[in-house]
Amino acid sequence: MEQPRLPDLDLNNFTEKQKQVYKNIENGPRGRVAGPLRIWMRNPELAENAQALGQYARFDSSLSPKLSELAILITARYWSAQFEWVHHVPSAREAQISEDIISAISYAKRPIFSDASMQTVFDYCAELHRDKEISDDTYKSAISKLGTAGVIDLTAICGYYTLISMTIKAFRIFDESDIILPDISLTQSEYFL
Repeated sequence: MEQPRLPDLDLNNFTEKQKQVYKNIENGPRGRVAGPLRIWMRNPELAENAQALGQYARFDSSLSPKLSELAILITARYWSAQFEWVHHVPSAREAQISEDIISAISYAKRPIFSDASMQTVFDYCAELHRDKEISDDTYKSAISKLGTAGVIDLTAICGYYTLISMTIKAFRIFDESDIILPDISLTQSEYFL
């Protein structure tokens, strides 16, 4: 495992703005400042605004936790963002996403869904990441199943967790865990087919 690119934060050297933002994140629904948020704390204005979007995307969007966590897992796998995977598999389990679905996504495979809304979210997120666009059929299905606000929120979740994943990858953020995101040999254009 490669070493992180930035040392851990020294909270004793925080500016007043950093202290305020750190306290706000700790007292919010996350309950702690970890991973990419610790990187962003070096720029407290970014941390403040990005974490607000993240709080909306994860906790307050129009989508159920099950659909949100599904989108987050797809994003984490697409980016091979180990830290994000490790931290969201437990949330996905809590949201009642089956182990078969989690395992299939971990290998960038297409799971079998009995829930039409989950299928819609999977198709939308997989296309958006893999193809960098959404087909008309997938878009129409998403609007039909999730509504316009739901599709906007789903897109925002993918975007926010792409920012998270980019931060994880750029700054080499890892977390020790028995939850494994397997190495796979597929090219990203082959993901989720």
